[in-house]
Amino acid sequence: MTKKEIMEVQTIQRYIHTSPRKLRLVADMVRTMEPEKAIETLKFTNKYAAKPLLDAIVSVLANAKQKGMEKVNFVSLEINEGPKMRRFRAGARGRVKPFKRRMSHIKIVLTDEKGEK
Repeated sequence: MTKKEIMEVQTIQRYIHTSPRKLRLVADMVRTMEPEKAIETLKFTNKYAAKPLLDAIVSVLANAKQKGMEKVNFVSLEINEGPKMRRFRAGARGRVKPFKRRMSHIKIVLTDEKGEK
């Protein structure tokens, strides 16, 4: 009996201009699905964060197809914090109201191994 080699592919999308908290809400929804089903779900998800996540999943599936992998499953789907841009908004009486523009990094790893769920 020959042992089949397990292949993994990944993609990292960096500096996404959406806060990690909003991306994690959408990522939690599709993390347990198969990638093809996740794409169909994200197409009809009414959240701004669904588009960058959809693009990342399409990219990692293209990477898997390039490597010759057919049936793939998620190993990990991570949403990490990126840098924060510090901005200021004018407030009353000449004061300043600071806020942060948050960014995210998306890391997706796929494998061709059958996952027991």
